[in-house]
Amino acid sequence: MKRYLSAAVLFGGLSLLAVTGCGSYSGGYYARVPPPAPRYGAFGYAPGPGYVWTDGYYDYRYGRYNWMPGRWVRPPRPRAQWVPGQWYQHNRGYRFRRGYWR
Repeated sequence: MKRYLSAAVLFGGLSLLAVTGCGSYSGGYYARVPPPAPRYGAFGYAPGPGYVWTDGYYDYRYGRYNWMPGRWVRPPRPRAQWVPGQWYQHNRGYRFRRGYWR
């Protein structure tokens, strides 16, 4: 039983590593080329009271940029504020800091 549990934990950890991508580093990603300009457009009305719009962003995975569209979400707690993700220049290239709730 212990052997199967150890194998499952090891497999789960390796799967998680494969999903996060090779460019992952402490919650962010490095890219050698800058991201494209963000996309802008209409996002409609909130689906209900208390929803907050989170802007879309370019995610860098497997050597290319992919647009992740914005969406309406409910804050995890009252008075929480959404801090959008952003790309910034770093000594290794460009790094993305994901959005989070403050």
